[in-house]
Amino acid sequence: MEFHNTTIYEIIQKNARLKGHRMAVISAERTFTHAQFLERVDQLAVGLSAEGISKGDRICILAQNSTAYFELYGACARTGAIAYPVNWRLSSDEIKGVLELADPQMLVVGIENLPQINGLDVTRFRVRAMIGEGTIEGFIPLSELYHPKGSPPAKVSGDDPFAIISTAAVAGAPRGAILTHTNLLTAGDQIINALGLTGRDRHLAALPFFHITGLGLSLALMQAGGANVVMEKFDPAQAVRMMDEHAVTLVADFPPILQMLLDARQATGASLASLEHVAGLDAPDAIHRLYAETNAKFWTGFGQSETSGLVTMARVDEKPGSAGKPLPVAQVRCVNEAGQDAPIGQPGEIVVRGPLVFAGYWRDPDATKFASRHGWHHTGDVGRFDEEGYLYYVGRKPEKDLIKSGGENIYPAEVENVILEMPEVAAVCVIGVPNEKWGETVKAVIELQPGRSLTLADVSRYVAGQIASYKKPRLVDFVDANSLPRDENGELDRAKIKEIHS
Repeated sequence: MEFHNTTIYEIIQKNARLKGHRMAVISAERTFTHAQFLERVDQLAVGLSAEGISKGDRICILAQNSTAYFELYGACARTGAIAYPVNWRLSSDEIKGVLELADPQMLVVGIENLPQINGLDVTRFRVRAMIGEGTIEGFIPLSELYHPKGSPPAKVSGDDPFAIISTAAVAGAPRGAILTHTNLLTAGDQIINALGLTGRDRHLAALPFFHITGLGLSLALMQAGGANVVMEKFDPAQAVRMMDEHAVTLVADFPPILQMLLDARQATGASLASLEHVAGLDAPDAIHRLYAETNAKFWTGFGQSETSGLVTMARVDEKPGSAGKPLPVAQVRCVNEAGQDAPIGQPGEIVVRGPLVFAGYWRDPDATKFASRHGWHHTGDVGRFDEEGYLYYVGRKPEKDLIKSGGENIYPAEVENVILEMPEVAAVCVIGVPNEKWGETVKAVIELQPGRSLTLADVSRYVAGQIASYKKPRLVDFVDANSLPRDENGELDRAKIKEIHS
């Protein structure tokens, strides 16, 4: 299905017209039908316009999941404003960097996240709003921006930007991937068709709305006419209760979410009888438990923010170990450095083309040009195809080495740059090592200056004080200066270090 002439707001309108009485958004505090959701979105859109927010303006959102957060996405779709969600797990300095890049006209902050912007000059943001109960000087309660009458003037098309999703930081600066209405609606359509989603399905919206998976699956369920069961904070016991109470059929998973849900099911006596699909990444043991204890199936695939989520997908029992086959609208290849297809079974960089590919990096034309060379989006990931057309993920290209821990992307170079600030450190190599709970965890291999010493606690505390806590090393190996393997140019040999210290 083509979505160039369709917007996310038009999907909201269609649901209200055809399925107005059915549930659209459910939380512990409130529920809205599709008709009520459209009314809320319209009222908030009018309020945003009254504050001078117009098409192309960025709205940065630093908040936990909530019905208001999801309504704000809808209001952006109506007005043409661009949602720019901010990862609330980042440090204050990292948040400041995202806000400087986004250059938003409006900042929306959850009341529990206000301490993270202490010391930041918020007066430069034309509109400042708060989600939650309370009064904070300089901030309007978002609840006061719902205006019952008015029509925000905006002509929005499917190819207009809808959201900018931050990718993992490169050299300390997160890039923003621009996703259009067409990108996300096409991605949603692929998910709907693959899983067979309908208006009866319900999704546990527990992954953060700043994450492409959390946002993408929530939009897909809305597009299918189903309901999103929104969790502000992930609590396994509450999650399984809500899953049973609201007949949740779909859950997204990154380690250790699935293990925690299955443990909570046993502890609480929840049945999870309605659960049909779990989508994401996890270890074989967790997936085996899912199959043994429920009737659900596990779906996995390959994708990234720049591809609006997944571009390949399959049930894990279809071809164990693979990331599935390319989705119908996605052209996916594995290529060598010359851009030629790698032979079957041989590794190459995964490149993608089609309507799922993002519109570029926000205010970074050089990075956009490099990533889209030869007319294909270069993912920086390495994979291989088998003779049946299934993709197998191999790893990251050396210059784009990435650690995936609990669904978060961590660039080793960013952590290394922080550790190198410590006077005791002569050199450092940060690697990802397997972890049963998180999938991977961060390990630092540190050459100490002669006569100096450090502990794991020292390193972890320092890193957590500079960047997001989830990026700190959980393991450290200390070695003597000049003892780590190096290449002919004197650079640390990451592959050999990983082989020795994993």
